[in-house]
Amino acid sequence: MTRAFNVHCLRKRLIAPNVYELRLEKPAGFTFAAGQFVLFDVPLFENPTDMQTRAYSIASAPFESDLLFVIKLVPNGRASRWLETKLQEGDVIHLQGPIGRFLLKEDAAPLLMAATGTGVAPFRAQLLHMFAEANNARTVHLVNGVLSPRDFYWEAEWKTLEQAHPNLHVHASFLSGEPDWHGETGSVQDRVKKIIAESADNLQIYLCGPPDLVATLKTLCLEECGVAKEYIHAESYV
Repeated sequence: MTRAFNVHCLRKRLIAPNVYELRLEKPAGFTFAAGQFVLFDVPLFENPTDMQTRAYSIASAPFESDLLFVIKLVPNGRASRWLETKLQEGDVIHLQGPIGRFLLKEDAAPLLMAATGTGVAPFRAQLLHMFAEANNARTVHLVNGVLSPRDFYWEAEWKTLEQAHPNLHVHASFLSGEPDWHGETGSVQDRVKKIIAESADNLQIYLCGPPDLVATLKTLCLEECGVAKEYIHAESYV
């Protein structure tokens, strides 16, 4: 049975163009598995008593003291208008959860995680949880697709994690560069195809992002790369 909680917003900050990071208090008795999500009660801008739920993946690991979320603003979106203009630090948010089965298989198989935008949220939780375990030597490739380098948030955290765990490889996939960017550009699809071609046959693939992208990547893995269906795990969001 899904439980309901009232929690305080501890921090709200813009971390990339049109992307907010929210840090909420973790209520007593709230436990979850890395990869799950919650439902926020979101009021209508014009009528605060009109509530609808919106789903957001938990980006924090189960051992962290707070709950972390990343939310991308959508023009005229209910949650976007509430988040940008109404929600303040200290406000109370009603949430339900945890929900979902987008969980990592606990074995030694190498991993490929591919996401665009805020689809990277559950992967942060899963990687921190996985690497908190002693001597976890699974090879992991994380492909984070964004429009340009300025949209690539958590870069310092990814670099720190890579330095601590040489078996982790984070790939920022930019559709376009910027004047001071001299690294790779290209699509998530191209990067995923290359990693699959260079990886072991038992590669476990996890995909997260908008439905169209997830469907495209699944087709790519199945039809172009010959990955067996049981090795592909996906979660999409609107």
